[in-house]
Amino acid sequence: MSYILVPYFAQTMKKSCLLAVHLLTAAGTIASAQAGVPLKYPPAARGPQVDNYHGTSVADPYRWLENPDSPETRAWIQAENALTSSYLSAIPERAAIRARLQEVQNYQRYGSGFKAGGRYFYYMNTGLQSQNVLYVQDGRNAKPRVLLDPNAMSKDGIVSLSTVNVSHNGRYVTYSINRAGSDWQEFRIREIDTGKDLPEVLQWAKFTGASWTHDNKGFFYSRYDAPADGNPLTSVNTNQKLYYHRVGQPQSRDQLIYDRPDQPDWGFDANVTDDGAYVIINVWKGTDTRNRLYFIDLDNPGKPRLTAPVVKLVDRLDALYSFAGNDGTNFYVRTDLQAPNGRVVGIDIDNPRQERWYTIVPEGKDAMVSAKAVGGRMAASFLQDAHSAIRFYDLPRRPVTRGESMSGMRRSRPSPSGRRGGLGINAPAFEIQLPDLGSVDDISGTDDDEEMFYTFTSFLRPKSIYRFDIRSQKNEVWKESRTTLDVSRYETRQLFFNSKDGTRVPMFVVVRKDIQLNGANPTRLYGYGGFDVSQTPGFSSVRLAWLEMGGVYASANLRGGGEYGRAWHEAGMLDKKQNVFDDFIAAAEFLIREKYTSPAKLAIEGGSNGGLLVGAVLNQRPDLFAAALPAVGVMDMLRFHKFTIGWAWTSDYGSSDKPNEFKTLYAYSPLHNIKAGTCYPATMILTADHDDRVVPGHSFKYAAALQAAQGCAKPTLIRIDTDAGHGAGKPTSKTLDEWADRYAFLVKNLGMTLTFR
Repeated sequence: MSYILVPYFAQTMKKSCLLAVHLLTAAGTIASAQAGVPLKYPPAARGPQVDNYHGTSVADPYRWLENPDSPETRAWIQAENALTSSYLSAIPERAAIRARLQEVQNYQRYGSGFKAGGRYFYYMNTGLQSQNVLYVQDGRNAKPRVLLDPNAMSKDGIVSLSTVNVSHNGRYVTYSINRAGSDWQEFRIREIDTGKDLPEVLQWAKFTGASWTHDNKGFFYSRYDAPADGNPLTSVNTNQKLYYHRVGQPQSRDQLIYDRPDQPDWGFDANVTDDGAYVIINVWKGTDTRNRLYFIDLDNPGKPRLTAPVVKLVDRLDALYSFAGNDGTNFYVRTDLQAPNGRVVGIDIDNPRQERWYTIVPEGKDAMVSAKAVGGRMAASFLQDAHSAIRFYDLPRRPVTRGESMSGMRRSRPSPSGRRGGLGINAPAFEIQLPDLGSVDDISGTDDDEEMFYTFTSFLRPKSIYRFDIRSQKNEVWKESRTTLDVSRYETRQLFFNSKDGTRVPMFVVVRKDIQLNGANPTRLYGYGGFDVSQTPGFSSVRLAWLEMGGVYASANLRGGGEYGRAWHEAGMLDKKQNVFDDFIAAAEFLIREKYTSPAKLAIEGGSNGGLLVGAVLNQRPDLFAAALPAVGVMDMLRFHKFTIGWAWTSDYGSSDKPNEFKTLYAYSPLHNIKAGTCYPATMILTADHDDRVVPGHSFKYAAALQAAQGCAKPTLIRIDTDAGHGAGKPTSKTLDEWADRYAFLVKNLGMTLTFR
């Protein structure tokens, strides 16, 4: 055996010595960097890898960094972290920043709230808990008790709750947990009265919720096959399958309900209707907003018939189709078919031809975000210039006779002449008056209950849970978060600017009321711009601490998002992706022109798709910014689709496998457009070494390439979290550590004098 062990031992010792040299180098170069001398970065070997894309040769010298577990990559990670840690710890303001962030974050705050199974539930954090805790109340005003506390599930706070679903009788809650920010979910079942978990554990689930049948015997959920090598980072997430799990049985006995081996990139979300009569199957394909809509008739709400055939209600990938409720065989569906801003239509599943669809909520000038039948009406959420509105619409109904329950009964759609409003209802019955320009989320309620719950937040108002009584139209705060900060000193301004092609783009700017527009304000400009994701107002005590430090915060509503419906999204995807970068550059130029800031005081930031945005814009306009914070970014646009769930993003990005799309991707890919000798802004890249959504190889390769190309003394650092994922579920303490590092980096590189006022 010695012929194996000796060479291995020698290699290990060699790597250990190399790592020690890296660590000493990191510690010894900070002082010279403070004096304007370029940092000495850890060596990153350039390999010979060259790929041919449709006749174009593309070098990929840092391909070895795609393997986060190789000894070479681990040594590089430790050396880079040592350099970054030394740099940040030498910034004297960091300790005060970290202390202040902990102070402002230490307040009782709420997440979403909902009613299910005759009980009331809500999430809450007492202040500095690593993860939010789920509470239950047996009545709306009853004494709450802890139901699920993920903080007790791990010593280091890396376990978080992902999804919860309560059985129809209120006896059980099925919940899923994530570890270290991973997308992988592990499902368990807890008895609500006893607080005890049942023995079964369901694994290898991802991108799924759970939904109970009304007989309370089990629930639907989706999962993938276990990776052959057991490594979730090497699993390309395809061939998702829909299962039914029965309470008390092992996962191995779960009943396969639906799968499509002929369509490996299809995924399935299943939800049982409020009346228990159907299970709705949303068939999705990657991040494409278009989908198919299937269902299974469960026949009898008390005895679900799981062997019934899957009915393909809408079997074409041409638009969004989102189930919003039903009245017996009459389905309500939110769609953007022939309505880019969205509408709600009625479909009789016994005769579902498109020409027989009728409009319940018509398309308007505002983008419809969601719709749900609640309390006998249709509640629809909209975006007006990127802030929320909730409007209610009347629904066509067959009158309920005396002694007949709305829950579970089969109701038929009346004839068109019997519907209120004739062939369509054109105006809302009423609208909830919201307290501010803010964001509505987590709308919950059932068609046979007149209580609706939702959350509301704005840049200056912490997220709170509201209760709305649909019959009386009374709107009230149910659980209110109260920050310790004096928010009266700040204000939110919604500004509009023109992009390169003349498109009018909105932007929120949060400032102190006494701000001086002199071009000297340190400013953080945030952007995302993709996947139909809207950037709406939301509260952050950490963000307000930045304002205390004399900073300005700006969030641009770039094309590629969903702020103005499907057209806005499509204007920033595929071969139009450059519009997103142009919008972001125009936002920066506007802030400079209006004297909010200047290039020497402007930092840009974004995560995931927003990290791609920052990387691309740095390449295109390095002169426009002083600092950049790209986080968990998609930096290699030629290979992103080869890892974990990356293939799902081709609907927005395209694929290098296709010649025309390769040209577009290659033209802006952050990794491939770095130019040697360019003076890039001070940059700190952020990632996690086991992010299983945007794999860390993106940031690793980008950091190595940017460090090698940097043409001036401005630092190019990478901060690598070694026990976290894409970001969701990160413990509070680690989140505050990260933001302290971000702010310290900006204080130094924007030339700020630290004061909290």
